Amino acid sequence: MRYTTSGTLAATAPFDFDKSLAFIGGFGPMAGEQAIGERTLAKAVCIAGQPIVFQVAPAGAAEQPALAYTLLAEQPIEPGTQRLAEDRIACFLSLNDDLRPFYALAERDPIFAPIARRLHGYHQVRFLTPFESAAWAVLTQRNALPIARTLKQRLVERYGAPIEAAGMRHWAFPEAATLAQANPAELYALLPNLRRAEYLQAAAMAFAGADEGWLHGAPYAEVAAWLRAISGIGAWSASFILLRGLGRMEQLPAGEAKLAAAVSRHYGAGRALGDSAIRTIAEHYGAYQGYWAHYMRVAG
Repeated sequence: MRYTTSGTLAATAPFDFDKSLAFIGGFGPMAGEQAIGERTLAKAVCIAGQPIVFQVAPAGAAEQPALAYTLLAEQPIEPGTQRLAEDRIACFLSLNDDLRPFYALAERDPIFAPIARRLHGYHQVRFLTPFESAAWAVLTQRNALPIARTLKQRLVERYGAPIEAAGMRHWAFPEAATLAQANPAELYALLPNLRRAEYLQAAAMAFAGADEGWLHGAPYAEVAAWLRAISGIGAWSASFILLRGLGRMEQLPAGEAKLAAAVSRHYGAGRALGDSAIRTIAEHYGAYQGYWAHYMRVAG
């Protein structure tokens, strides 16, 4: 038996869902993990042990954008679960981000302004959960993308939650609590790297007991310190999780080689720019430095 419920989520204008879909379609860490149709997206998420598929499509006018959603599950969807699913979708697609101050800053940057205009209305697409971004940070340490993807798929198939919807089997990435309770020897056999298995389980234990509201709202430095206290999470991983898992835009990601290459390509006039030069450019964007960096990465 299938249970469904539906609703509408407002997005802060400007919001261009087509640009969100374009990003998801080309984002390697999420390859094959959702169904993308003509202006539609279907993806699985696990909430308190319950696998749910959410389907979203644009609704509303350009000046008041919104997404219509439907939730599908094999068990009844309680009101509290529906609210958590709404929050997860809104965070995943950064629906509440107000880009207008960011775009105003971009218009005063002749190099970046054309990029901002091309990506106008694109709200950062994050990892579906902060823990998933932490797991990805661990899986990619000293690993090529295809290998990290394979390891992620193993985790999903062993610990994730499958659910059928519209003739397709969707898999939800395992919740932190699930991996926190996993058998360490089994994790090692899947990865198979003892240190990586230990780091992944340490992250799972930390996120399983974390207050996600605090992670989103506490001072950046405090959250960064909390992350760096997790075994295996260094400066790069912490800044990656803050930006791509929590949507914290206050600071640049640390040690991003692809960001440095993109900034050098656009701002460097043929020369490679160092961290200091890149940070000087980013200072113009203040609390939107992370958005500037993300747009630079997307622009390539």
